Amino acid sequence: MSTPHRAEIDGLQSDLVERARELGFASVGFADAHDDPVMAERLTAWLEAGHHGTMGWIEREPAVRSGPQSMWPAARSVIALGMNYAPATDPLEEAEPRDHARISAYARGQDYHVVLKKALKALARWMVAEADRRGLGEARLKLFVDTAPVMEKPLAQRAGVGWQGKHTNLVSMEHGSWLFLGAMYTTLPFVPDGPHEDRCGSCRACQDACPTQAFPHAYRIDARRCISYLTIEHDGPIPEEFREAMGNRIYGCDDCLAVCPWNKFAKSAATNKAFLPRAELTRPRLADLLQLDDAGFRALFSKSPIKRIGRDRFVRNCLIAAGNSGEAGLLAQVELLRGDPDPVVAEAAEWAARRLVPSS
Repeated sequence: MSTPHRAEIDGLQSDLVERARELGFASVGFADAHDDPVMAERLTAWLEAGHHGTMGWIEREPAVRSGPQSMWPAARSVIALGMNYAPATDPLEEAEPRDHARISAYARGQDYHVVLKKALKALARWMVAEADRRGLGEARLKLFVDTAPVMEKPLAQRAGVGWQGKHTNLVSMEHGSWLFLGAMYTTLPFVPDGPHEDRCGSCRACQDACPTQAFPHAYRIDARRCISYLTIEHDGPIPEEFREAMGNRIYGCDDCLAVCPWNKFAKSAATNKAFLPRAELTRPRLADLLQLDDAGFRALFSKSPIKRIGRDRFVRNCLIAAGNSGEAGLLAQVELLRGDPDPVVAEAAEWAARRLVPSS
């Protein structure tokens, strides 16, 4: 790649990595912005198989998801960035006590969308100002954090940040399976880092750990069987075949991430204080959560990603966990919810009550 400003662009690229780390990003990588037909074909096959479940938003504008230039033809480079949220303790240790709930590690602190977007905007402002100061002219860019038709994980692999593991999430040699991802598209022609090699080898720990067998084969997930999908994206009754396997998980599931052998090389805990777990979201008592009305739910999760699923879906999940707990002491609260105005909540309460009635 040769441009009249190559030295200035290379200097900006190097300084950008340093500035990104100052803003809290643990990983930074660069890729060119060409579209990827293989990625588009895999997405099409996944959608045609129905593995996206009721996530209809993924079906919209599938062509745009094939690569940066399909969305924005002016894009020359992709900057892939990751923030570490590695939990200090093993999420697998939270299956007990059963009358306490498990919340996915990523959702116990502040909403990562807000944290990453704030840092990306700060980095973008710096980059625009620096490009102008160095005589590179206007640096145009677009920012993304899980809110647009952008395939962050394949792009992060292409940029050398990590690789998409057999659980379909990104794996990093430095941070294991614990990275929040953001992306920037820009008109500046940065030097690509090159794709990361797949290091999964013959390991299938993530596939074997899945409580609901959500992986039809390596590198493919059937969201309809995934506890994260069922507790977060799915808004109807949870199919009974998956309820017992949910255990005390009420928002997301970390099992396939937690068993990844690469986690042993990860930092011991998230370095960004925003992602440190709130005490009230670490093994919370189901008895407390079952009492939440809409106002209480909004107050508890005002700065949490959990707020987006709403009180009804959240209480539905808590009722499934209550039904799995074997704790007859929860029966009185469950009974009160059998008359809930939301029919999905009421049905989950009926199921949980049947499970908690002491056998004669």
